[in-house]
Amino acid sequence: MPNVPRIVTDPRIMMGKPVIEGTRITVELILTRLAEGRSVAEIVTEYPHLTPAQATAAIEYARALVSHPAAAE
Repeated sequence: MPNVPRIVTDPRIMMGKPVIEGTRITVELILTRLAEGRSVAEIVTEYPHLTPAQATAAIEYARALVSHPAAAE
């Protein structure tokens, strides 16, 4: 798992999926919203306790995950 600030995994939270630290908002949820065409600003409006930096951290986590050599295998 990539080590990205603001992103944590805990088997007791959201079944261990990566989430924004201190929330139950998953990286997957943010990526889904982006795939649906929402901007980071729209996502932050939809989830007002989320900051743009946290949403961007989710994107960075996903980028780091797919760029990892094991992801290419």
